[in-house]
Amino acid sequence: MPERTERRLNPAERLAVRKTYKLYIGGAFPRSESGRSYPVTDTKGRFLANAAQASRKDARDAATAARKAFPGWSARTPYNRAQILYRIAEMLEGRRDQFTGELRHTGATKTTANAEVDAAIDRWVWYAGWADKLTAITGAANPVAGPYFNFSTPEPTGVVAVIAPDSPLLGLVSVLAPVIVTGNTTILIASQPNPLPAITLAEVLATSDLPAGVVNILTGHRTELAPPLASHMDINALDLTGIPHDQTHDLQDLQDQATGNLKRLHHPTETDWTTQPTTTRMTAFLETKTVWHPVGI
Repeated sequence: MPERTERRLNPAERLAVRKTYKLYIGGAFPRSESGRSYPVTDTKGRFLANAAQASRKDARDAATAARKAFPGWSARTPYNRAQILYRIAEMLEGRRDQFTGELRHTGATKTTANAEVDAAIDRWVWYAGWADKLTAITGAANPVAGPYFNFSTPEPTGVVAVIAPDSPLLGLVSVLAPVIVTGNTTILIASQPNPLPAITLAEVLATSDLPAGVVNILTGHRTELAPPLASHMDINALDLTGIPHDQTHDLQDLQDQATGNLKRLHHPTETDWTTQPTTTRMTAFLETKTVWHPVGI
């Protein structure tokens, strides 16, 4: 029999597998109902992947998933929510190289990318540590004139729509972690030009202990997705951090649309996510419940 020879391919002849990423809604990874996607490139214009371009229908589906998940997530003990956030930090640490590589595609140096991944991990841990302590500093036993106990305790607002800043990892974590650690659920619009860290974070969340629907991540055009979320009657709060400060017209439009059901609004100038975190972002999406109880009963 003739001798069989093996042909070795030149690496330059191989076609790379071009990935098309999906959305993250209700703990699953559906394609956009519109079937649309858009190319993601690095700072030199080189193609990296296709990202799903979410539609208004996808935004409504995400709101439905967030509402469905809210009762269960808000009923979790703060200690359990802390455990889950800490688990997310652990898993992010395990995928450090992938996150670092994605940040380098955005133009960050290796040192800068590593520092941002470190800061994002530390921020998850920082917020996890507050989960079972926030009630102690925001609640109170109020003095009243009468034979009553009067207690004020914080409760989560509900479903929060978040427009993430274009800082694709640290900015994303800085607006996401404080919303969910307090028991809220969320729909998050990721950075349009740099969505890959958000997509990878969705994979981390899906394989952590976070219940389905607590976080729903949409990629696509902010101008298409933000208005229907701002006007959605089953969304309780809106974080506008990702709207640039100089786009006052867009801010005003979204604020006007949010008045339909008196949403809580967090304006981008209220807190600076680039500085060390404080409790302000957590308390922004909490309601205070006051209970009266007769003494001796």
